[in-house]
Amino acid sequence: MKDMKNSRLLVVSDRFPHARDPISSSFVKSQVEYIKNHFGRVYVIALSPWVPKFLSRFSFMDSKGRWDGYAEDYSYDNVEVYFAKPLALPFDFSRRRRGDDSFKSAVRVIEKNKIDFDLIHAHFTMPSGYVGARLKEAYGKRLILTVHEDREWFHREMASKDDKILYAWKSSDRIIRVNRADLKEFERIGIERSKLVYLPNGFSPRLFEPVDKRKAREVLGLPQNKKILVNIAALQPYKGQKYLIRAMKRVSTEREDVLLYIVGKGSEKDHLQKEIDRCGLCDSVVLAGGDKPAQEIALWMNSCDIFVLSSLSEGNPTVMFEALGCGKPFVGTNVGGIPEIINDDLGMLVEPGNTDGLVTAILEALDRKWDIKYILDYSSRFTWERITVEVIKLYEAALRE
Repeated sequence: MKDMKNSRLLVVSDRFPHARDPISSSFVKSQVEYIKNHFGRVYVIALSPWVPKFLSRFSFMDSKGRWDGYAEDYSYDNVEVYFAKPLALPFDFSRRRRGDDSFKSAVRVIEKNKIDFDLIHAHFTMPSGYVGARLKEAYGKRLILTVHEDREWFHREMASKDDKILYAWKSSDRIIRVNRADLKEFERIGIERSKLVYLPNGFSPRLFEPVDKRKAREVLGLPQNKKILVNIAALQPYKGQKYLIRAMKRVSTEREDVLLYIVGKGSEKDHLQKEIDRCGLCDSVVLAGGDKPAQEIALWMNSCDIFVLSSLSEGNPTVMFEALGCGKPFVGTNVGGIPEIINDDLGMLVEPGNTDGLVTAILEALDRKWDIKYILDYSSRFTWERITVEVIKLYEAALRE
């Protein structure tokens, strides 16, 4: 593998972290942190839509989009980050135009800032992959597309037969999918196998490494004499926290020493709090809030006895790798790329939406003595450094063609 110090990479992403929103698409930034060392310059165009700042005060705003109005261009090291801010209205006609409007906004950013690039890497199919495909056509550059979508989202895209989605996929020189199972779906619609690559997400071992559990709990103000479960995920229906809360009702009758902390933000916050109240779990389940910096997320990971992800659908969740990187056993659901990663020595999986299964898995996981060294050794294959080696190989191959 060689450095491409004279080459310039353009990254196109739906969102990118900024001062008011350090979380959205943070896994893209994590990958950029390693990729940037191989390029002379990395440009990032985030397709966050334009939002008036005053709307951030209203609870009806989507948690992802609430701070889009505050996104400002910035740079660090050899990375320049631009927020294209295409107009996106909450109407069907605007949604249908989002890909084309995002492309026009991206071109304005490129022309205004005189961005010269050799290769495009887009993250998510719409609108980023579509924008990447049009940029490829307009500027004559190679395109790598990572399809991060969870499986339900991906299958909806497949079923839609949307011309823009198919254009994005078929225009890509390489498609990275974060789980193996979906590669055959791309082949079914005529995309050559040679263009398809399975490559999971990763984690940063600089941030997510083992920390003494007692110390982590002390910093966070958590009790030392309890068994603690931690769930870190957006508070959205597909993350399945309501099933986890219902499972906790039964877990708490079996064991009085178990606490659950749910770390995240989203539209389901009020509904989940009502579910906690309805189940009489105010002393056992805590919504700990979101918008936390990565350093604090790492403390939450290290504070727990078991990490739990109760999602109804996933692609390849970054938090899974981060939990393993902290040496934590994983209780999760049999969705997306999770069963391709988690074996019986790393954790326990149940069917999505199965409250009884969650109860059994949590209780068994709490009673079991786990081999933490094995978990840590296994996690090392998913560091961003290792994943980046494979990504750079794809870049080199695309540039040679």
